Amino acid sequence: MALVPLSFDPIAEAQRQWEQRGLPEPVAMAGTTSIMRAQQLVLARMDAALKPFGLTFARYEALRLLSFTRNGALPMAKIGVRLMVHPASVTHTITRLEAQGLVRREAHPTDGRTTLAAITPAGRRLVERATKAVGSVRFGLDLDDARIAELVAILRHFRAAAGDFDDT
Repeated sequence: MALVPLSFDPIAEAQRQWEQRGLPEPVAMAGTTSIMRAQQLVLARMDAALKPFGLTFARYEALRLLSFTRNGALPMAKIGVRLMVHPASVTHTITRLEAQGLVRREAHPTDGRTTLAAITPAGRRLVERATKAVGSVRFGLDLDDARIAELVAILRHFRAAAGDFDDT
C-alpha cells in the first residue's frame, strides 16, 4: 500500500487542538504521537525491503544476531534479552525461521534445560543479502547521518531516563 501524503501535519493539528482546549501536556502528546508515527513509517519501509527475502524485521534481527556470534548459536533466552523482546516472541520468531530452513534448534551441550537457536548456512547467506537491502534504504530513515546521530542521542537520553539500561 503506497503512502498518500496528507496536505497538513495531523500531529501539529492535534497539538493545536489540545492547546486550544486546554488539555494537559500538548507538547508531550505531540512528541509521543510523533515517535509512534515515525516507528510505523520506519517499520513499513523495513518490511518492504525485507519482504522479498521472506523476512520480517523481527526475523531479520534474530538472524543478524545469530550471525554475529562465534559459533552461530545462542540460547533462546539470551536472544530475547539481546533483542529486548518477550520469550514468547523469540519462540515464534525462531519457529518461523526454522520453518524457512534458516535456523535450527539444538540442545545445549552442557545445560539440558537450555535450547540453542543456530543459524544455518542458508540463513547466513540470506541475512547477508537482506542486510544489503535494508542498507540500501538506510534502515528506513530518510535523514542524513548528522540528523540520525542527533536522533540517536536524543532517544538514548530518553531510554536511559526510562530505565532501559544503566547509563553510569
